[in-house]
Amino acid sequence: MKKDKVNKLKAAGWSVGNASDFLGLTPEEEKYVELKLTLARAVKHLRKARKLTQVELAKRIGSSQSRIAKMEAADASVSTDLMVKSLFNLGATRSDIANFFSAGKPA
Repeated sequence: MKKDKVNKLKAAGWSVGNASDFLGLTPEEEKYVELKLTLARAVKHLRKARKLTQVELAKRIGSSQSRIAKMEAADASVSTDLMVKSLFNLGATRSDIANFFSAGKPA
């Protein structure tokens, strides 16, 4: 949010923060959410780069299309293990996965 907008909101008596503040997340919980979001973006990016549908990826990893959709949405019910397994199935290396985190988003 632009600084002038923040200042106007504060001047009007509003409290300004981020999602972590609103949800009351600890720093560790915030990092975990960011980890899952990064993995979700990476799965979607690589799946599309490989020109695979969600159904095709699901068959490759022995899962369902709805599970892939949840994975790409960073749904809390999807384990990080399944996300990493999917990335490896899509041909990602450990180095590729590390690069997703260092870049902040899939390249």
